[in-house]
Amino acid sequence: MGNQNLPYWVTSSFPIIRIVLVCIIALCAITLIVSTLMQSNSNDNTSQALSGGTRESYYAQNKGESRDGKLKKITTAMAITIAVCTLLYFVSLLIYRVA
Repeated sequence: MGNQNLPYWVTSSFPIIRIVLVCIIALCAITLIVSTLMQSNSNDNTSQALSGGTRESYYAQNKGESRDGKLKKITTAMAITIAVCTLLYFVSLLIYRVA
């Protein structure tokens, strides 16, 4: 390929970086699936939207500290991590192939 412009340590580290990124993506995907399956199946938002009512209880105000709140935070974090690692993976492919 045309890798003469890059130092040797850069070209030799790209395959290792890609393997690490794929492993991170796989672990995050498994965690994402498990955390999604563990969440309760509540349709509070749709029932509130249809009835027009809102519930302002202590539980509703502190929803982020509950089990479902933590699982939603984990789900969001894993989805963002997967997106960033996938982007980095393809950028490393482009750099390695173009250079």
